[in-house]
Amino acid sequence: MDTKFDFGEPESQNTVYIRRVATSTLPEEIREQVPDLDSMYAVHDAEGEQLALVRDRSMAFVLARQNELSPVSVH
Repeated sequence: MDTKFDFGEPESQNTVYIRRVATSTLPEEIREQVPDLDSMYAVHDAEGEQLALVRDRSMAFVLARQNELSPVSVH
């Protein structure tokens, strides 16, 4: 049972995190473009850099998958 197993490269390179963002916390130029929204969804990489900002949660997941990334919801 002490057989070593090569798990390969970690998948975390392809993982992105989806989180809800209150529009009131966004820069003024973005708030002006979406006056009817209370929140948006941000897509972040493993280092926390914001990659995208979209209108709804499902779009964030679709965007991630279209770019061969594995989305994970963050609360």
